[in-house]
Amino acid sequence: MLRTPAAFRRLTWAMLAVTILVVLWGAFVRASGSGAGCGDHWPLCNGEVIPRAEAIETVIEFTHRVTSGLVMLMALGVFIVSRRAFPTTAHPRGSSGAAVRRYAGWALFFMGTEAALGAALVLLEYVAYNVSVARGYWMAGHLVNTFLLLGAQALTLYAAYGGHRPRIRSALDAGLVGTLVATTILCASGAVAALGDTLTIGGGIDPADDPIVATLVGLRIVHPTLACFVVLLVLWAVWKVNARLEGRRDTQGTLRKHIRTTQFLGGAVVGLYLMQMGIGVVNVALKAPVWIQIVHLAGSDAVWLAQVWFVARLLDPHSPSSFPPPSDTVEDATGQVPAAPEKPAPSVPRPLEVA
Repeated sequence: MLRTPAAFRRLTWAMLAVTILVVLWGAFVRASGSGAGCGDHWPLCNGEVIPRAEAIETVIEFTHRVTSGLVMLMALGVFIVSRRAFPTTAHPRGSSGAAVRRYAGWALFFMGTEAALGAALVLLEYVAYNVSVARGYWMAGHLVNTFLLLGAQALTLYAAYGGHRPRIRSALDAGLVGTLVATTILCASGAVAALGDTLTIGGGIDPADDPIVATLVGLRIVHPTLACFVVLLVLWAVWKVNARLEGRRDTQGTLRKHIRTTQFLGGAVVGLYLMQMGIGVVNVALKAPVWIQIVHLAGSDAVWLAQVWFVARLLDPHSPSSFPPPSDTVEDATGQVPAAPEKPAPSVPRPLEVA
């Protein structure tokens, strides 16, 4: 039943959806100060397999662990099914099926590192309202790993729909990858800013009484400042891409549809970024309530996924949106790929006529 590409795509979409929900619930665990709900025990909760729910913090943390285990099993299932739905015999190296197997493996790997980072936060007691410099680094690293995990899942889906492994072949390609790096750094700074909100607003810690908290509060300005620069970088990248793709929009058929979809994704990335800036302003104005923090993180996940798919279409050597486009995707006015012109027959000199 799970041996067909269609079944694999449905399973991967389900894994991505559950992963996002687990990530958002993890943010709720942090924002509500429930990270210590199971004490410093892992994988057990307060020393028990199924704990007695004596506090709401225990319920919140234990729910996060159960759902994390569920999505880990889904990632393992996606990895196994990728080998069955896209076997090496039918999908050799260099094909889209080979890319599916590769990225499903990376998705499982980053799911494992995500669990390891979560366990380390608990065992090191970098949870609840713990104040330490190291916790800030761990939070940023945890966010980076989360984005790598979501990126691997997004690329798995991209390949499952026929996409190939992206490659950097030009300066513009390198710039597009740079926008992904910039987005990751931006969101990592947001994780540190959110930690400051948790300690001051949720934990009630006065920055005047703790120099580390005062430093975290002082670093809040870094996140919106970076956001302005990253938005400008993304706007530049999307503008450059649209300028190059505009000359191909007069084509017909599947090529034109592909280019329009790529331009739509670019517009979606810009629109989501602007929406995120608006949510950030509301977050500051309302003094970072838990619900707006969750909405802000959900928006970040949406930006990241749209950006990964956008860049993947442009860096795929077999994609009509790539630079330069593959020669075998150039279509004629009817939307069909024209056949190669036949070589003219060599001319044979006519014999001389004798009068």
